[in-house]
Amino acid sequence: MKPSSPRFARRQPVGLRSIVLLLVSASALLLLGCEREDVEHPVPAASTIAEYYVWEGGVSAQISGNVAQVSVTVEPDQYRRGGDLWAKAFPYLFLFSPGTRDALSDHPGLGGVRIVARHPNGDAISQALLSRGTLTPVTWNRALRIARDARQEGTERPGRVQDLVRWGEDHTDFEYNPSYIRNP
Repeated sequence: MKPSSPRFARRQPVGLRSIVLLLVSASALLLLGCEREDVEHPVPAASTIAEYYVWEGGVSAQISGNVAQVSVTVEPDQYRRGGDLWAKAFPYLFLFSPGTRDALSDHPGLGGVRIVARHPNGDAISQALLSRGTLTPVTWNRALRIARDARQEGTERPGRVQDLVRWGEDHTDFEYNPSYIRNP
């Protein structure tokens, strides 16, 4: 007895030609629907980056690849009064600032910012690199608060500066020059 309804009808084997046609059609639809637009994000000019920072000793910037390197000159008196702790903290005072946050936000092509604290003779005292994406909005707020506290209260409460240095060392690639910092 043959079933009378089509739902019991015997299926015909699907041919290779049908499978290929189906795959080609699906691929074409995917390519049309998922057209990718490559957006190029240029790296800003060094002068543009320098405008994000203000420092009485002067700021200079240069671009290396997609990383901005910002140099700040530290007067010898500031270095001598603050000692090793402040020498380590100088890059983080600039790195964890609205200037760095805004530069990274405004320029998607910027891969990171390196701050170099320099002696007037040109030697690098300390430096730190903050790569894009290292900090989330929550950790940015914390970094800004820690740096602000170190700036405002660091002279009276050196623990604030120690907190900044610890935070910086945990979130950046850093380097301290042993000629200027005895305990790198």
